[in-house]
Amino acid sequence: MNGNFGTIGGAWESYTKKQIRLLPLWWTEKDKERMDRKRVVRWLGIGLMAASAAMGPLHGQATDAAKKKVLSDKSAAYFNYAMGHLYADLGATYNNRAEYLNKAIDYYKKAMKEDPAAGFLGEELSDLYIQTGRLREAVRESEDILKANPNDLTARRILGRISARLIGDPQQRGMNQKMLEQATEHYKKITEIEPTDTEAWLMLGRLYKMAQNSVESKKAYEEVLKTDTENIDALSGLAMVMADVGDTVKAAELLKKVAEKSPNLRTLTQLAAAYEQMREYKLAAQTLKRAVEMQPENNELRREYANILTQAEDYEAALAAFDEIVKEEPKDGASWLRISQLHAQLGHVDKAWEAHKKAAEIEPSNLEVRYNAVGLYEAQDKLPEAISALKEVLNDSSTRSSSPEGKKNRARLMERLGMLYRNNGQFSDAAGAFREVGELDKDAAIRSSAQVIESWRQGKEYQKSVAEADEALKKFPGDRMIRLVRASSLVELGRGKEAVDDVKSMLDGKNDRDTHLQLAQIYDRMKNYPDMAKELDSAEKLAKNDEERESVWFSRGSMLERQKKFDEAEKEFRRVLERNPNNAPALNYLGYMFADRNVKLAEAEKMIRKALEQEPGNGAYLDSLGWAQYRLGKYAEAEESLKAATEKVPRDSTIQDHLGDVYLKMGRLKDAITAWEKSVRAWQNSSSAERDGLDITKVQKKLEGAKTRLSKEGGAGRDKPQP
Repeated sequence: MNGNFGTIGGAWESYTKKQIRLLPLWWTEKDKERMDRKRVVRWLGIGLMAASAAMGPLHGQATDAAKKKVLSDKSAAYFNYAMGHLYADLGATYNNRAEYLNKAIDYYKKAMKEDPAAGFLGEELSDLYIQTGRLREAVRESEDILKANPNDLTARRILGRISARLIGDPQQRGMNQKMLEQATEHYKKITEIEPTDTEAWLMLGRLYKMAQNSVESKKAYEEVLKTDTENIDALSGLAMVMADVGDTVKAAELLKKVAEKSPNLRTLTQLAAAYEQMREYKLAAQTLKRAVEMQPENNELRREYANILTQAEDYEAALAAFDEIVKEEPKDGASWLRISQLHAQLGHVDKAWEAHKKAAEIEPSNLEVRYNAVGLYEAQDKLPEAISALKEVLNDSSTRSSSPEGKKNRARLMERLGMLYRNNGQFSDAAGAFREVGELDKDAAIRSSAQVIESWRQGKEYQKSVAEADEALKKFPGDRMIRLVRASSLVELGRGKEAVDDVKSMLDGKNDRDTHLQLAQIYDRMKNYPDMAKELDSAEKLAKNDEERESVWFSRGSMLERQKKFDEAEKEFRRVLERNPNNAPALNYLGYMFADRNVKLAEAEKMIRKALEQEPGNGAYLDSLGWAQYRLGKYAEAEESLKAATEKVPRDSTIQDHLGDVYLKMGRLKDAITAWEKSVRAWQNSSSAERDGLDITKVQKKLEGAKTRLSKEGGAGRDKPQP
């Protein structure tokens, strides 16, 4: 007997290891417990050993005498359950062999006849029906039973279990609403007939949550806790419901109780998943760390821990975790990819490329790996290379884009391509890419239209921008996003009043804060600072927190600087940086303001460099840095920064003016003249709203003076640095 029991136990342990990874999302702790060998041994007790003895040889049949002995010692339900369990185990061990699984089903059915109150029998039987593909038979038999007796609990449990298994995964957008409703109805009926059935209440709570019915889900979990105050599944489920309704304090309290009551691998991973759903990634990481310590050899668990650390933005710790994984599994391409992404996040571009190359060697055709190269090129401000890499990904993925989901994925890639084109100054190409986004994904049609309009605006093609907006509004009448982008282009064409009237008509009590900010920007372009100040005050009153006030402070600082109220402007920018020390626009603006006034130059350079760390390819920031370096007398460095800025923004009159000043100081008179000429042409080709940033008469005077000097020097333009 002992030998047979050891063999059976070993087979069961092997079976559970194979199956535990395939558990449905809706399984409860009780479901998982049924797959635990210790629990099986504890429940069966003497009945299991008696059944094992009755079987004789493992593959033989029990003798009549042995059966009678078992039946006399224990109930028929115990015997049939034991036999069914053993045959189910054999079936799993021998690749789902139908002969064993069918016998298991027969024994389970006999056990249920003997003990209809044993709810788990129906649940395990339904799993066997699913495993053997005998769903129709199970449903037909159970429905026939319910026709005769609507209160038959066994039939209800089987149908409820099967319906629940067929719901699908809501996280993968595959939820079968009909199955969800059927499962809910069956379990609701079970709880009406048997109010103390905690497993039915647990399942009902889970089903209601899937249906986003928080009220009924909460009631179901509370019913369990009335009789079992320490039930792990009910506490966890209730915590999720409380999180859904916004009571995160109560949710956290319940989850902590779960971890304290049952700190094992299963509950810790469940708790971590719950924290993750609540977006409490740091708590999820702390919880998974405890799980990893319990089972350090489990690389799947370690990967999950590393991924959660990434979501918690603990990039150094996540990198260390992935490094340990690839030491043991050097051919793990997915982990090498994550290492590359983490190095990029930390600014270690060279190391990011090293890890990327290893991932590419392992999985050369993996589109996610290839797409990673796009981000790395972009991080290095190599936009032409990023564009080329992304176009290759698009070309190779075109054959996979026929399905609706495939088209949506391609639309996302095209949208990224449009952004890259626009950042690289290829505005026509950007407009084309964004236009294709709307053709691929109808859900993104409005957004893609707005991006086309914005691309023409940024390319200073204001007539095209407005014309595109007018056409878009015929398709999407009154759309807010399109109207706002259109208004920005109207201002550049000198039609500010029309823009103001249209945006003001959008004040409806719903998005008024954003509308006031948009009006402030329009007034800014019109140099109407009194009205701009009023709009900013209105936006600040509607702000709910400092994060929302931050944009108001920044805009007010910009407005005050334009009015040469520098001390007041500095106070506003300092408020922004006090709340968010890494706010790149505020760092750049304040740094440039200092450089332009020739004050606090060391702090100015430091601020602008910090802004560039976050956006290394930003042309405006590069111009600010070059101007600060010019003020500090670092002319060679200033030239390098300003030339990089002109590559990013080739038609900016201010940048060309700055470059001319640098060349003059370096004694390169001809280069200075060329730069100032470009500055004048750029100013002449700009809109009236853009011309306030530069006093063109000063540039023209510098240009005329340089030409006169060059003429006197005989056109040689000797290198004579200016004092």
